[in-house]
Amino acid sequence: MRPTREFLLKHPAHFLALGFGAGLAAKAPGTWGTLVALPFFFLAHSLGGQIAVLLAAAIFFVVGIWAAGVTGRALGVSDHGGIVVDEIAAFLLVLAFAPAPVNILGIAVAFLLFRLFDIVKPWPVNVADRLIKGGFGVMFDDVLAATYAIVGLWFLRNIIEGVA
Repeated sequence: MRPTREFLLKHPAHFLALGFGAGLAAKAPGTWGTLVALPFFFLAHSLGGQIAVLLAAAIFFVVGIWAAGVTGRALGVSDHGGIVVDEIAAFLLVLAFAPAPVNILGIAVAFLLFRLFDIVKPWPVNVADRLIKGGFGVMFDDVLAATYAIVGLWFLRNIIEGVA
């Protein structure tokens, strides 16, 4: 079943799980869902820096478990491609650990690294994606992909600082 606008608005869990509508995109809903994290990042970062961004990521993660579970059951697919709350929570986590100062280049690199690891799903992301089902499984594999992106950002930062 492909979610519709009516489905999106039928239940608060659907609205959240489908990334406020980003998950309805015909192409690359995960990419659009990842971009939904940006306004939440800027708001949280302006209110309290890294701690506030981490708190926002944690809130999206916990509430996302519920929303993804409800929506996955309603769609008949545990990790339906339209469910993008996992990308929102995970990208907030990546941005919380992005090197300071936060700028457009850093955000773009963080975005590309996260999308790469979320799509490629290296070990153990692929194992978690395959074996852990339900709302927690939907959210957890993206947190693992975010961890790879965070390590990649750290690695790139150390290379750049070593050259400079």
